[in-house]
Amino acid sequence: MHFEIPKQPMRGFKDFAKHYLMIVLSILTALGLEAWIEHAHHTHAAALASRQITAELRANLDGVQSSYRSNQQRLVLLQQLDDTIAKDVRDGKTDAAINQHIQALKNQFKLSLDWPIFANQAWDVAVANQSATWMDRAALSEYSAAYSKQRDAASWMAQDSALFLNAPLLATLSTRIDLGREIDPIEFLSVLRQMIITSGETQSHLQQVESQLKQVLPEEAGRSKS
Repeated sequence: MHFEIPKQPMRGFKDFAKHYLMIVLSILTALGLEAWIEHAHHTHAAALASRQITAELRANLDGVQSSYRSNQQRLVLLQQLDDTIAKDVRDGKTDAAINQHIQALKNQFKLSLDWPIFANQAWDVAVANQSATWMDRAALSEYSAAYSKQRDAASWMAQDSALFLNAPLLATLSTRIDLGREIDPIEFLSVLRQMIITSGETQSHLQQVESQLKQVLPEEAGRSKS
């Protein structure tokens, strides 16, 4: 900052006070302008980051709802298969007759879970360039909670989703069914219900993520449920 030294000698305290006041006002004006520019920059950066995060979360929500719909169709088929074979067992049908029924419905005996890819680039950028710190505190808290829920769900899918599933027995049963070999109906129902539990848990996690995302995207709350 540059200060002009008075070219004319100051005549008394009045001239000194006037010049001093001009210097102070110049400094305050410069500081105020600098602060305003910095605030405007922060506001713009926060708004841009917020728009990018919102768009990213909206895309993630679309993926969650699409996966939920696909999984639900397969889950209904598994539940229908369980109802049918369980009824055969309760009715006292022979293992041979039940196996014939299983063969007729074997295409429904499949566990295929759809899971969305959760993008987080916009959030990572906002954190890295500190624009997240300039956002409204309430909005920032909601964004953070949404991404945290996504991470938790993805972690569950990668590590614990098959917790209730006897994968080796599932593979054995699938092989025997494909080859037309007889299987034990109770073992079949046991594995089938493990598949249903796994599918149901997956759907539950997707619903939790959907709920969290809709809190951040209130305009999505009025849309039809997945």
